[in-house]
Amino acid sequence: MKIGTIIIQSTWDSNRAVFTRAEELGIDTAYVADHLTHPTVAGQWLADGWTTLAAAAVSTERIRLGSLVASAAVRNPTTLARAAATLQDISGGRIVLGVGAGSPIDAAADRGVTPTTRQLTERFAEVVGGIKANWAGERDWTGEHVAAQGLETAPLAPGLPAPRLVVAAHGPRGYGVVAKYADGWTTYAGPANLALGGDALWVALEEQSRGVDAACERISRNPSELTRSVLLGYGPDRPMESVAAFTECLARAGAAGFDEVVFYWPYGNPGTRFWADLDVVADAVAAART
Repeated sequence: MKIGTIIIQSTWDSNRAVFTRAEELGIDTAYVADHLTHPTVAGQWLADGWTTLAAAAVSTERIRLGSLVASAAVRNPTTLARAAATLQDISGGRIVLGVGAGSPIDAAADRGVTPTTRQLTERFAEVVGGIKANWAGERDWTGEHVAAQGLETAPLAPGLPAPRLVVAAHGPRGYGVVAKYADGWTTYAGPANLALGGDALWVALEEQSRGVDAACERISRNPSELTRSVLLGYGPDRPMESVAAFTECLARAGAAGFDEVVFYWPYGNPGTRFWADLDVVADAVAAART
């Protein structure tokens, strides 16, 4: 089981030590978020995730780095594909490009328009398709909502493959995007399941995984080709509450068919949503490696 962590990006003075500590602990992947604004960090400084990843790439050596997830609500496919390919070059091939539909509040902050869920979903599918078209060197790929213009320059830095493309999806239309384009699937159970914890959460996650399987089978793709990642801790579950709690999460994730568990790097103050004891984090990761 691979272990990932999502680091809520703040000042680089504080984040530098977090990325290097995550690498020292043997965590497989360190992710950042891609929001312009978010209720969980209201009034706080939220640094740009892409700039933060570039700094992390030159401050680490082994750990994979990625977005969880890049927002199709505010990102365009050509620029996003080029940014991820640039990070792939800077990091020496360690980038995981996670992409999701994004949040309407980010779209409103970006351009003063609040899209519907349907509009976000349609744009999301086109952005993911446009990223793949860019990396494949296809020209003049155009969807109804976004266009990904093929460039005269090379789509990737010499000698490097495209970053891994991991797609966040929580319902049937998103599962279709995963099946068609993605190297991997990621979920946090989705907005409809935010109140779920314990057994109910894992039942929902297993149902989602079956939905991804069905989407693959509809286009004759082998579902086992996909990696599967779950982010825990956004809802009521607290995976880093104790070593035992994290060990149980890993076991349940493995039984549900996931091959990566992602937790929130401790953030905030004791008793708040994303807080955890750093000693518990270190011990839990060490226990998982034994």
